[in-house]
Amino acid sequence: MDQRFAGKVALVTGAARGQGRAEAVRFAAEGADVIALDICEPVATVNYEASTSADLDATVEEIRGLGRRVAAEVVDTRDLAALTKAVDKGVDELGRLDVVIANAGICSYGLLWELSEEQFRTMIEVNVFGTWHTIKAAVPIMIRQGTGGAIVLTSSVGGVRGMPWLGHYVASKHAVTGMARTLANELGQYDIRVVSLHPNAVTTPMGLDETLHSTVAESPALGAMFMGALTTPMMPPEDVAAAVAFCTSDEGRFMTGTELVVDLGVLGR
Repeated sequence: MDQRFAGKVALVTGAARGQGRAEAVRFAAEGADVIALDICEPVATVNYEASTSADLDATVEEIRGLGRRVAAEVVDTRDLAALTKAVDKGVDELGRLDVVIANAGICSYGLLWELSEEQFRTMIEVNVFGTWHTIKAAVPIMIRQGTGGAIVLTSSVGGVRGMPWLGHYVASKHAVTGMARTLANELGQYDIRVVSLHPNAVTTPMGLDETLHSTVAESPALGAMFMGALTTPMMPPEDVAAAVAFCTSDEGRFMTGTELVVDLGVLGR
């Protein structure tokens, strides 16, 4: 595999499994050392099984198996002080910071007017505040370093359109999309690029949550909004990671302030 990230360090939140693990491993396979962070415990209001410290250990082993260094830490992105400490520690250990993937996020389901306040508040705290905290922890380091870099904020197809049963998730991901657009303008002067990532259905614990699939089956009219143009209904996280690696590499050096869409054709329908 090409070594597009040789000599660089990538930070990935939510790295214990799913898209985060796929992204962390992809960067390692292309020569990067990795700061891998994850909460590794359940989050209130979320139905699918939580990541664990064993999951994060598995990510670490995959990265080391590729001959790369890794600094892993269990941390909740909602805790700015703890997150900043973990990022600083990882940069001290690995020497620099070139790529940031703010991937950590959650999902739950319900009609917008039936959601509990806890569901809505937790969604915003994790997906919006957690992403913003990642920005606050990482960006000053990249600016001081003075060598540019790339940042990906993980949004969703729900970050550019409405989707049934996901009103709180859609609200959070629209916020992430807006932060990415603004941050790209603010950081261009430092040669730091920022894009928002917009995947659709990915074969991760979140994407395979039976809560949504059973709800869609009961309401085919609304469920049709989740259908893509391709015959494949869901994609492996490694395909998302490949797109992320491209846009954060030198091959994507003129991509900033834009949306990286990997959606099976959902937004084109």
